[in-house]
Amino acid sequence: MLHSPDIKLFDGTPLSVLDLAPITEGSTATESFKNSVELARTVESFGFNRYWLAEHHNMPGIASSATSVLIGHIAGSTKSIRVGAGGIMLPNHATLVIAEQFGTLESLYPDRIDLGLGRAPGSDQATAYALRRTLNRGAEEFPQQVEELEEYFHGTARVRAIPGEGLNIPIWLLGSSDFSARLAAYKGFPFSFASHFAPQYTIPAIQLYKNNFRPSKTLDRPYVMVGVNVIAADTDEKAAWLATSQQQQFLDLIRNMPSQLKPPVDNMDEIWSPLEKASVERTLDARSTIVGRPDYVREKLREFIKETEADEIIVNSQIFDPKDRVHSYEILAEMLV
Repeated sequence: MLHSPDIKLFDGTPLSVLDLAPITEGSTATESFKNSVELARTVESFGFNRYWLAEHHNMPGIASSATSVLIGHIAGSTKSIRVGAGGIMLPNHATLVIAEQFGTLESLYPDRIDLGLGRAPGSDQATAYALRRTLNRGAEEFPQQVEELEEYFHGTARVRAIPGEGLNIPIWLLGSSDFSARLAAYKGFPFSFASHFAPQYTIPAIQLYKNNFRPSKTLDRPYVMVGVNVIAADTDEKAAWLATSQQQQFLDLIRNMPSQLKPPVDNMDEIWSPLEKASVERTLDARSTIVGRPDYVREKLREFIKETEADEIIVNSQIFDPKDRVHSYEILAEMLV
């Protein structure tokens, strides 16, 4: 069954962390990994529930491309917090390899590993081809791959995944539209929605999942975790300034020029056009991107939880200075009861 957290936020909603392992401008992946370890240890001490890392490729500002390796590093550097993938982009991989990798992780760190699965490439088509050597296998085969993965863990596949076979590794489906919501409901899996970059689809996807959910050996009722961007600081002005790093990151993606995470700026209007500003603000919607002082963040998180009826919240905080990032989560930790 799904892990039941002890740490609660507000009315009983646990809080978790999504770390994109940012490589800040002028730094390296080595420094990013050190920062991730420090953050993981800190939020573990605060009582956060899980620490997830995401698979991205060909992205100068994201260091978590070898996601399984980094999960092992974080799990080995912490003691009790659940560590997992948010997520593994399954079409990029041979399913057996993922079963073996996560079987190894679960064997090393029992009852602490989560396997979140996505069907997007996590990059562009050229990168997807470099990963797969063919584009014949795509997102449309994702349900079949999920079935294969279950068979490896259950020991019913023709080929045995060792380690992996017989282990209880929670499988989550991740989504930014309705496809994975439907599949998660059909399979009876927990579902995590990427509201932090697809806010307009959040409520429809959650409702679709809940309305079509079929109980399984994993879950007897729907379980939804929703992503939210939070940039908290002691003042609204400081938080808004810190948030310009994330705004620049999405602006660079719109321009098809991904870069390292840039330092904050005083005036974004000197950088983006009105059209670009509207596009970034559409992605970083005010409901699922919460920027401000502690009491404002608390109020907006309450509203977000009430609107989504989420069972769990996973927080992404793209902040340039590691100390400011830790402080943002420290502010959130004060809301844990």
